[in-house]
Amino acid sequence: MWEGSRGARVLPDGGVEFRVWAPRQDRLAVRTERGSGWEEHPMSRDGDEYVARVARAAAGTRYVYVLADGRVRPDPASRWQPDGVHEPSAVVDPSAFGWTDTTWRGVAMSDLVLYELHVGTYSRSRTFEGVIDDLPRLRALGITAIEVMPVAAFPGSRNWGYDGVAWYAVHEAYGGPSGLRRLVDAAHNAGLAVIMDVVYNHVGPEGNYLDDFAPYFTDVYHTPWGRAINYDQADSDDVRRFVLDNARMWIEEYHCDGLRLDAVHAIYDFGARHIVREIADAVHASGEAARRQTLVIAESDQNDPRIVRQAERDGYRCDGQWSDDFHHAVHAELTGERGGYYADFGGVGMIAAALRRPFVYVGQRSAYRRRRHGAPTDSESRQRFVVCIQNHDQVGNRAAGDRLDTLVSFDQRKLAAALLLLSPYVPLLFMGEEYGERRPFQYFVSHTDPELVRAVREGRRKEFAAFGWENDVPDPQSEETFERSTLDPSVAGTGGHAHLAALYHRLLRLRRTEPALVPGAAVVTVEADDGTGWIRLGLTSAGARGLSAVFNFAKEPRAVPLGEGLWDALVATDDRAFGGSGSSNQIEYIEAGAVARIAPHAAELFAERT
Repeated sequence: MWEGSRGARVLPDGGVEFRVWAPRQDRLAVRTERGSGWEEHPMSRDGDEYVARVARAAAGTRYVYVLADGRVRPDPASRWQPDGVHEPSAVVDPSAFGWTDTTWRGVAMSDLVLYELHVGTYSRSRTFEGVIDDLPRLRALGITAIEVMPVAAFPGSRNWGYDGVAWYAVHEAYGGPSGLRRLVDAAHNAGLAVIMDVVYNHVGPEGNYLDDFAPYFTDVYHTPWGRAINYDQADSDDVRRFVLDNARMWIEEYHCDGLRLDAVHAIYDFGARHIVREIADAVHASGEAARRQTLVIAESDQNDPRIVRQAERDGYRCDGQWSDDFHHAVHAELTGERGGYYADFGGVGMIAAALRRPFVYVGQRSAYRRRRHGAPTDSESRQRFVVCIQNHDQVGNRAAGDRLDTLVSFDQRKLAAALLLLSPYVPLLFMGEEYGERRPFQYFVSHTDPELVRAVREGRRKEFAAFGWENDVPDPQSEETFERSTLDPSVAGTGGHAHLAALYHRLLRLRRTEPALVPGAAVVTVEADDGTGWIRLGLTSAGARGLSAVFNFAKEPRAVPLGEGLWDALVATDDRAFGGSGSSNQIEYIEAGAVARIAPHAAELFAERT
């Protein structure tokens, strides 16, 4: 923790300094636990901050702030809430942890294979330790980074993490601050980066005490989740500092390799220097100081290339952003769904467009939005765009949380895997995807306010009206909903699960060994025939053999032109090793060039013979 940081800082010569931004309070005290009792210490005003040094406090000491009217509140910058978000905070000494990752230097965007996971449902232990146990398997699979869904403290024990209210505290049920440090250290020693999912667009509805201290929120803008964070109104400078210090904390105190910024389209900032740009600058600077590569990956549904542009081109300097159009195009074609935002997609041509460029919508009219949508990304490298066929939103924000494996045939599921892992972008896998997990990932909470629980239940039903799912929504408050969402890795070695896992292993190995599959390294050409349902993706990279990936979306075999030259088959989703018939791998050479015969709902990768 750096000097001048808000919160509780353990001092080198003993004792603890408590510092809090609280312009809404005329006076403030800090009450610290001592033995079986508590001691109260008046705090000195320093501008809009209050400060106190307590000689008898140390790491582990519980404390609360006493407001002018006598109410007590946890610290807005608490590093630890051992008894929950409504209870006292506790002092943490970040320097006490014995890191063993001194040689770790991070992972570049072009080398990322992301694996998104939720700590509470990843293992039966529901803790960071449960993730640690599985790190060797993930590394062997070909994963290079785990993306951890938000762990900032939230009310109760069950939550996706996007209802966090104590942004600086690591959720205790997962293992608290020490547990997260052990996970990051173990990941680095296993050769895996850690990207932390953070939420800077809103604060959860229960346990949020920020209003008692300062104007953290504004009523000028509104988000789908409530009041917007105050990034550009009066007193916003200190709000921005609160956010930037938090971003630095994940890099400096927890050694995370980067941040995934949730829904930046719901961050309202009309100042001259956007907060997302400042977050990217802060994360990069912290990484440079530690001699590690650090990354910022933003989620936005605006198809806005400014997010990844450099500063000289009026950009926000993020290293990457999620590109939902790829997912929507693949999902709509394979499932036939056209409700909600899937109304803008469907047809092989849409998938071809998503392979050709990161955004399908680059300024044309969206039927779903009833307006023009997006802007071109032609000057941005494909390594800046993260794509998926499943993630927590696209699975969990279905009424029943059903995964792709329960919506399409096994052959289509393998076709989707090939589309993801042979695409020219950075791939993201959602936990369990690699072996075809069929258990749902449903929306769950454990709020204590009955009115809030009622509102959440009603809100979920209304949310799915556009998809026609409002009558199929599980109870978010029920513990059974949470239990249903826990992975069952015991099936991974059986039947079709084992065949799918073998395909993921093979495709991820090819991403490591074929230079043309490195995101941003290849010249991309895409041919498609919407009428007969095939796509050919060409990838050529200087000094490496060219590749041609062929995808057949039809129910019948298709003959797809590969072009001139001789070709070798590298992998086919229809291979017997992956539970197929083995009818692919047929190449016919005619006067016009090579033609590949591809099985129904199958994909195959070919390499130029040199």
